[in-house]
Amino acid sequence: MTTLIGDYNCKVDEKGRVTFPSSLKKQMGSVSESRFVVKKDIFEQCLVLFPIEEWERQNAIIRGKINPYNKEHNKFLRNFYRGSAEIVLDSNNRMLIPKRLLDLANISKEAILAGQDGKIEVWSKELYELVGQKQDDFATLAEKIMGGEFESGN
Repeated sequence: MTTLIGDYNCKVDEKGRVTFPSSLKKQMGSVSESRFVVKKDIFEQCLVLFPIEEWERQNAIIRGKINPYNKEHNKFLRNFYRGSAEIVLDSNNRMLIPKRLLDLANISKEAILAGQDGKIEVWSKELYELVGQKQDDFATLAEKIMGGEFESGN
């Protein structure tokens, strides 16, 4: 899994095309062959862009936990895959994001592509600025999640 970092302000043209930042492409190396899957995020009003290898890894995790003959599991699968689309970068490193997904995330003229471990979040610029936590709130959250007992490797 490739760790992707950085926040990139990108223009969205009238057709819904976004130029993929060269810095992110360099971080990926030859990992994805310029193929992605994009879908609505489960928790936030943004999209998630998975390099194809990470998408396959996520699918393997799901397959290990899901029984397609269980009604609740089947409902989860339907909603998880709903609206997802494959995206391939064109020769100008642009990706065409389906309009229905741009609308779901309230993205119109500007988008923020935010690297987050093995995936990239795609936000409307306005929403991304709103969801940023105050530094004190983030420090409290970091302490809560990461501040437990420290285990030394000795």
